[in-house]
Amino acid sequence: MNPYDFERLVRELFDAMGHETWRTQGSRDDGVDAVATLAGPTGSSAFAIRAKRSKGAVLVETARALTGAMAAGYGILATTSWFGKDDFGRRNGRDLKALRAEHLTIDALIGLPEVPPGWQAGDLV
Repeated sequence: MNPYDFERLVRELFDAMGHETWRTQGSRDDGVDAVATLAGPTGSSAFAIRAKRSKGAVLVETARALTGAMAAGYGILATTSWFGKDDFGRRNGRDLKALRAEHLTIDALIGLPEVPPGWQAGDLV
């Protein structure tokens, strides 16, 4: 799966979860890839989405760049990879896998060339 297909998959996931999504202008992998909004009884929430198709650990600079682009909203960093030990988040591809299985009926992890720390080889498809 190439990076653009992964971005599309993440948007499809948020659409399936009830959000309205749209792609942002291409940034050559340096910024927000999509925006998702969700209307609720007290108003709507907007999310800046960064979809990072990576083969290795996602660097803390990637998370910081998203934080800077969010302004006053929320940010979501979806990745096929894992976060380095110094990053903000500790969630991993298993969370994305569970959401895809629930909302898109796709029950698989996107394969990586190496096994992330703390995972077993069978965790990768």
